[in-house]
Amino acid sequence: MRAPTPIETIPSLPGVYLFKSKDGEVLYVGKAKDLRRRVNSYFQSAQADQAKIQHIRVHCSSIGYVVTKSEIDALLLEADLIRKYRPHCNVLLKDGDPFIYLAFVMRDGVSRFQVVRVKKRDGIYFGPFVCRRDARAVHDFLVRTFMLFTCGKKIENGCLDYHLGRCAGSCKSDFDKAAYEQRVRMAQAVLAGNHKAFLADIDAQIKGHSQRMEFEQAQRLHLLGQRFAQIFEVIETKFSEVKYAPEVFRTVAPQLVRACDYEQASMQLQELLVLEQIPVKIDCFDVSHFQSNCIVGSCVRFTRGEPDHTAVRRFRIKTIVRQDDYAALRELVRRRYKDLDALPDVVLIDGGKGQLGAVFGLLPSHVACVSLAKKEELLFAPHHPDGVHLTPHTPAGKLLIALRDYAHHFAVSYHRKRRLLTLLDSPK
Repeated sequence: MRAPTPIETIPSLPGVYLFKSKDGEVLYVGKAKDLRRRVNSYFQSAQADQAKIQHIRVHCSSIGYVVTKSEIDALLLEADLIRKYRPHCNVLLKDGDPFIYLAFVMRDGVSRFQVVRVKKRDGIYFGPFVCRRDARAVHDFLVRTFMLFTCGKKIENGCLDYHLGRCAGSCKSDFDKAAYEQRVRMAQAVLAGNHKAFLADIDAQIKGHSQRMEFEQAQRLHLLGQRFAQIFEVIETKFSEVKYAPEVFRTVAPQLVRACDYEQASMQLQELLVLEQIPVKIDCFDVSHFQSNCIVGSCVRFTRGEPDHTAVRRFRIKTIVRQDDYAALRELVRRRYKDLDALPDVVLIDGGKGQLGAVFGLLPSHVACVSLAKKEELLFAPHHPDGVHLTPHTPAGKLLIALRDYAHHFAVSYHRKRRLLTLLDSPK
């Protein structure tokens, strides 16, 4: 069977590929060192007996791909897309967050070194990692090496683990917190510092064990060194799904960038919003924060249904220090359009009636201002004060929902970046 997308147009580079149905649904996400070779393998007769491949062959209408800078980026992007789109043919990585992190977080005034799935607390995070076994092995080694285990108990003379040399002594009344925090910083330096020197030291220890005929110890260190090498490679990659967001959008939602679909969407929007002209440029604003900290915002633009990468803007909110989405939105709109030449035809706010009311009146009357609330997908506009339900099955609905999600993605990603920088710059 011939692939629905010509194989020769797919590059022989590392990346992620997506099989999609005729409705644009993502059927399967995979990664590859060589995209062309891997995709071509699905349409070889030798694999016809596999149920998953048979399903893909029957239902696949198009194939999309995103070229990545490395195989590690492809691995992490694959996991992120499977989590986000939950394809029918992907069995693994669909439930919850596929990533884990090595985290240093404060609890009860003491830094705790943990393996976590979600970034719930302020702290310093290394990752994301997909291979849980490698991350946990590295975590356990650093805990043993720098004596970072904290039992959480309160025992005058220390718990049993303390007397066995496993607990840092946080249970004791005379716990030496300063010495413990110094060991924490040493563990952080291993993950953030000179990785080559650390691996070279492990190699030297392996050679020493081998010369003394201590082969079991050498083997354990060899496996540990491999796991550290994998973890260090991920850390040095500095993966961020943001840098692939435009390519992912074009791959997953190609129907929004086709001229015929945009023409239908624009005419529906003109009728829905009672506009004098068909909208060409549509901007969307979103605000992101965590427990009122590191408040940031984003503004993205679609021009004729396609992302306009030159018009993306990210903002650090300057006028407020605590959560006030209405004030933050007003600041974003004022700063974005201080140059009136940058005005679009429509401004979309990620939010409900309140968010729309917060910015209403800040823009000239010829610019339509609307908001789109999540979950219910209710569109609020001057002609729809009580909201009108949008569906992703219509061209206009697909366009506005995709634009809203696109802005939200940029805002959340920028917030995470700013929050990490703030934590790294804070005094130890």
